[in-house]
Amino acid sequence: MDLGLTNKVVLVVASSKGLGKAVAKELAKEGANVMLTSRSAESLKKAAEEIQEEAKGKIAYFPADITKPEDIKSLVKETREKLGKIDVLVNNAGGPPSGNFLDFNDEDWEKAFQLNLFSYIRLIREVLPDLKQEGGKILNIASSSVKAVLPNLILSNTFRNGINGLSKSLAIELAPDKILVNTIGPGRIATDRIQELDQAKAEAQNRSLEEVTEESEKSIPAGRYGEPEEFAKAAVFLVSGANTYVTGQSLLVDGGMVTAI
Repeated sequence: MDLGLTNKVVLVVASSKGLGKAVAKELAKEGANVMLTSRSAESLKKAAEEIQEEAKGKIAYFPADITKPEDIKSLVKETREKLGKIDVLVNNAGGPPSGNFLDFNDEDWEKAFQLNLFSYIRLIREVLPDLKQEGGKILNIASSSVKAVLPNLILSNTFRNGINGLSKSLAIELAPDKILVNTIGPGRIATDRIQELDQAKAEAQNRSLEEVTEESEKSIPAGRYGEPEEFAKAAVFLVSGANTYVTGQSLLVDGGMVTAI
């Protein structure tokens, strides 16, 4: 199947590692011209070199802190100058700290809001002039918590569901402009973030990481954690030319973990 991504310009946020990097890599293999971004120039350079080995399109990178409005503006400007008009935005951000309600103060809530929700809003606002020219795609990476909240992750549960509401609202509002907007939620995908959460749980329960991981895998019908590449393939379809009618949806890539309908 031709995914229609050749020479499409895609901005993938938080893409120097983890899920963002996996999505960027799959897009590049399909011929898209991809802009990578994260706060670390060193990590971006390394990721860009790795992705370029299999890329059929151009790879560029630009360091930015997406909690800063001026950095977002510079990032979008740099993407246009290096690669051209933006056709696709893949929003992504690292997860906030784990914990329960009384573990966090106002500053913690504000930080999580700025990183995990407001950055998405600002990025969408900045790229909309491009997307409205010929129609485009917005994909917001959230979490499986958009279907079923996760224990000890109240910050993530709150703001990931804000992302879902944003996506659904924008899908309706931007449909006349031929812009498709979706949310994709990873379940337990084998990334550094999941290992950090498993390690924190192991330490809290005085158990080994191996025990916690094995228990977690048993709770997944597929019987294992997903690979970043598996998540990325689903994401790439949603932003590709093969998707012409799916919008306003929240897709989980979770091996059947979430049983909510």
